[in-house]
Amino acid sequence: KQRAGQLTLAEPVDVLVLGGGPAALCIASELNQWGVAVGCIAPDPVDASWPNTYGIWADELKMVGLEHLLEHRWSDTVSFFGAGGSTAQDQSHAHGIDYGLFDRAELQRYWLERADGVVWHQDTAERVDATSATTSVSCVSGTTLQARLVIDASGSRTPHIRRPDQGPVAGQAAYGVVGRFSQPPIEAGRFVLMDYRCDHLSAAQRQEPPTFLYAMDLGDGVFFVEETSLALAPGFSYDVLKQRLQQRLDQRGVAITEVIHEEFCLFPMNLPLPDRSQPLLAFGGAASMVHPASGYMVGSLLRRGPDLAKALAEALANPNLGSAALAQRGWQALWPIELVLRHQLYQFGLGRLMGFNEALLRTHFATFFSLPREEWFGFLTNTLPLPRLMGVMLRLFALSPWELRRGLVLGAAMDQLPTFDQSSG
Repeated sequence: KQRAGQLTLAEPVDVLVLGGGPAALCIASELNQWGVAVGCIAPDPVDASWPNTYGIWADELKMVGLEHLLEHRWSDTVSFFGAGGSTAQDQSHAHGIDYGLFDRAELQRYWLERADGVVWHQDTAERVDATSATTSVSCVSGTTLQARLVIDASGSRTPHIRRPDQGPVAGQAAYGVVGRFSQPPIEAGRFVLMDYRCDHLSAAQRQEPPTFLYAMDLGDGVFFVEETSLALAPGFSYDVLKQRLQQRLDQRGVAITEVIHEEFCLFPMNLPLPDRSQPLLAFGGAASMVHPASGYMVGSLLRRGPDLAKALAEALANPNLGSAALAQRGWQALWPIELVLRHQLYQFGLGRLMGFNEALLRTHFATFFSLPREEWFGFLTNTLPLPRLMGVMLRLFALSPWELRRGLVLGAAMDQLPTFDQSSG
């Protein structure tokens, strides 16, 4: 056993990945497929179960041939954008596209099997020091590990990645319950993406930032219901979300009879892109890969992980490239100009939506989902090329009623418009 404070130096690897969640497993497994020597540092056992649920449009998985990783799949996918309280306002909007919920254990197993041969260290990275040739990671245990490149995939709260300060970061907060109920909280066999009906709220509550219900029938009398805030800085408190969910259920005469699992989520929606000149690379939440318009990320990991791994494997084949040069190759592959500009457009749009009241948000989403399916799907999955993305945004503006157009335009000062920082690209 090593003595307290004693440092041990492990054999250097090509790439050292920080983290043990979906992003870390994804990039480690993809690099392993290219024969890259990979090590990982994670604070918990890498096969420990993940606490949160991960949803995705089924067509996103179809793109990468991984539909078998779904545990649940719904064809009856709807949203509600009326105020509620009357038959007309209660009408659902059918999305006409399947939605799925990952089998978390299967997704984890898929990546772990592809990462066979990766060396896992259960520890916590305390300090990361990059030199021109290699990067050293000092861990809480006293161990020091070295690699030609370090990829931080430990999440958006990492202290190791530099990023500009652009003011408060807006968080999407959610409180949810997987459980059994006195009667179905939603229709059997249905998935509800957004239920913005607010007839369960008091007049004073309707003046507060709006929240919506995200819900699904999991079968066998079990449902998942989650009260969600689009994005706020600071984020909605869990207590308020829990109270609103309870009010929503009470208004429908539904009682929770058994709590199987509680879910607490808070993740950044407008986290600035990292400083892409630093000699440390990031992936996942640490790399600001959460979609600013939807809050989703796993589909992006599955699509972008292979390309990043390929670029890094090719760069690592050159023994003369050190940490800084390898990181630059990685940043260029992960955040090319096209994706940077798309990200800035999404962030600009989110900034406008964050100022909308409940009525404007309902109008906005009703208009948005009236777009052709391939357009709103491409927008929400970030799979539209930049020119087409801009075209969809212009079409949405043209379709919007006057009060929504005014909300999209007013207060948009020139310093709020998206810009591209060439020095970071």
